[in-house]
Amino acid sequence: MIKLDGNSLDFESFIGIVKNKEKIELSSSARKQLEVSRTYVDQAVKTGERTYSINTGFGVLSKVTIDPDSLEQLQYNLIRSHCAGVGPIHTEEESRAILLLRANVLAKGYSGVTPELVELTIALLNHHIHPVIPTKGSVGASGDLAPLAHIASVLIGEGEAFYQGKQMPGGEALQKAGLTPAKLGPKEGLSLINGTQQMTGLGALVLHRAEELSILADLICTASLEGVLGSPRAYLDWIQQTRPHPGQIASAKLMSDCLQESEIFESHRDCDRVQDPYSFRCAPQVHGASRDMIAYARRTIEIEFNAATDNPLVHPETGILVSNGNFHGQPVAFALDVLGMGIAELGSISERRIAKLVDPAFSSLPTFLIKNEGLNSGFMMHHVTAAALVSENRLLSHPGSTDSVPTNVEKEDHVSMGPLCARKAKEILINTQTILGIEAMVACQALDFRKPLKPGKGPAMLYQKIRSKVGTLDNDRYMKPDLDWILEQISEGHLIELMQKESLI
Repeated sequence: MIKLDGNSLDFESFIGIVKNKEKIELSSSARKQLEVSRTYVDQAVKTGERTYSINTGFGVLSKVTIDPDSLEQLQYNLIRSHCAGVGPIHTEEESRAILLLRANVLAKGYSGVTPELVELTIALLNHHIHPVIPTKGSVGASGDLAPLAHIASVLIGEGEAFYQGKQMPGGEALQKAGLTPAKLGPKEGLSLINGTQQMTGLGALVLHRAEELSILADLICTASLEGVLGSPRAYLDWIQQTRPHPGQIASAKLMSDCLQESEIFESHRDCDRVQDPYSFRCAPQVHGASRDMIAYARRTIEIEFNAATDNPLVHPETGILVSNGNFHGQPVAFALDVLGMGIAELGSISERRIAKLVDPAFSSLPTFLIKNEGLNSGFMMHHVTAAALVSENRLLSHPGSTDSVPTNVEKEDHVSMGPLCARKAKEILINTQTILGIEAMVACQALDFRKPLKPGKGPAMLYQKIRSKVGTLDNDRYMKPDLDWILEQISEGHLIELMQKESLI
């Protein structure tokens, strides 16, 4: 049981709750903090002092004072009016990630909501009720208002949700799970929708796979290097120490470890090729830079996991309610753009290695790595597919975080576009997984032509894994199932698990 307190959610716990569906509960200390902060909101209601979101309208409508008898209705109207998301819906896993982060930020105790509201949000997670959340409709400032409103709608027994694998009305999902819809008090509606949890939740899931992909890029590169009879000398540690970027050092070490025990390298150790192309020789520098960008994204996202992003915030000691800008997603938007760029470059350099593998002028292997060339086209179109995805990634790498479209009659006159940055990063990740999957398949075909010489232990492990399901391409065949299987090994973490089992990482 993981205790949620708004302060200590780390990346490993996030993955455990979201992917492994580990149970959670509100910590006792967080519950006490929530009780205290809620009393301050109740006091503000009693005094009748004009306070944003408690007895005023929202955004530019904050100049409108709300009658005391309508304070609760104000919160329901807010949720209903803000359920304006459009486009494809988030997966259940993505919805779960967003819901978890929303529960955690409320548990922090700066929003002034009741403990019961947070416990109901946690109950949705424990009962695997996942709100249906459209992916589009947030500009990433004043919070991810529309997407989070779709979560809030389920909490009040409205909207739509997934439950037991089926999509149904939110009220029905609550009823089937034995839960009672929330009864919103003053401020609670706004507290449910103010924050950066859509962009952060989706970004964190992309980040999780990106960290794995940066490792797999190193492994797959070594298989390609062996396939083209390249040299691992450029990966020597003392070279990296003269330019000690952490990512570069880590990538070079992993590649050097993977190439241990290579018979292929020993067979051409004294050949006349002095230098390999940059896509091989500079792989630690490029992969390493991507690793460092991914690490920056992780630092930002982990801070955001436990950040109070509501408006107004309630000071837990003085009870003062202060309008602020913590809901602005700029830090996360920047990090997600950087994340996408880092992933894209892993795909860009991978495509160059694929091109070298299928080029007989460089590799000294058959054109497109197929016997009976001409009659067979081999991996011709796989390289074309990789090239198409690289071009798409370049377009997607254009920053969204530097764009801003003023909204809410100029009250919200600068926004982050963070959710767009998260969606772009996800698409880049999917494309890059495919590019690296193609490289892995092509590299294994090249290794077939190097037999009986054995590659280093990393490429040998990769070759054995792929050949357990995907046979050598002797003649053209329908290959989509082969690539789909390889992509599953990448996207589901199976190759990473194998590397851990073999003590490569």
